[in-house]
Amino acid sequence: MLRPKVPTMPQPTGQITPPAVVVEPTAVIQHTPEARAPMTAPARPTVQLTPGGAIALVGGGTAVVLVVGAVLVSMLLAVAITGASVAICALVIRSLISDEGKRR
Repeated sequence: MLRPKVPTMPQPTGQITPPAVVVEPTAVIQHTPEARAPMTAPARPTVQLTPGGAIALVGGGTAVVLVVGAVLVSMLLAVAITGASVAICALVIRSLISDEGKRR
């Protein structure tokens, strides 16, 4: 009852032949290399930083660092305040439950 039945492979009904594969020869053509001029790197524009640009870059970087720092500190403060308020709520609820049990 619990034994699986293995299906039997039916016998082929006719003669089966594999498809014929035709391989055609290909010709190999050799090309002679042409003399080419050596490749030179394309000229890139150089970035010149003026004193005013350097000051602007330093000021922008400082502003980014201050903004990111303020956001991270405010998020940490929000988590700390939330944790403290949840702890106080837990203490109040525990106190209310324990007082109710003593009154009876």
